[in-house]
Amino acid sequence: MIQKRPLRMTRQRRIILDELKKVKSHPTADQVYEMVRRRLPKISLATVYRNLDILSGAGVILKIESGGTQRRYDGDTSDHSHIRCVRCNRVGDVFVSPVHVPAVDESQACGFTVLGHRVEFYGVCPECAREKKSSRA
Repeated sequence: MIQKRPLRMTRQRRIILDELKKVKSHPTADQVYEMVRRRLPKISLATVYRNLDILSGAGVILKIESGGTQRRYDGDTSDHSHIRCVRCNRVGDVFVSPVHVPAVDESQACGFTVLGHRVEFYGVCPECAREKKSSRA
């Protein structure tokens, strides 16, 4: 049996994690890079991308993938859902009771092996709603 090695928390990973935990904005990798560069000016964008993949793969952070938009990252790994603005793609947290999802077998899923599911809410964020109201006035 192959045992997983524990995640080595390098200085770069620690700083990326610290910066992600400071914000509730669910930044893109490029935004994380800009945040981390303040503390590590010589870090490369490729290093940030690689470490975000490692941290999300280890379950230390969440990778939020939504069709047609850039991946975003969340330092809060508690059980919660997300909401995305259909105008500006801003992402926020939604804390609701878990949704019951029926079991799906391969015959119902066109032969796919189901690995999991995700509930994503979408709407218009408060800033975009205000902009729409002010443009009508």
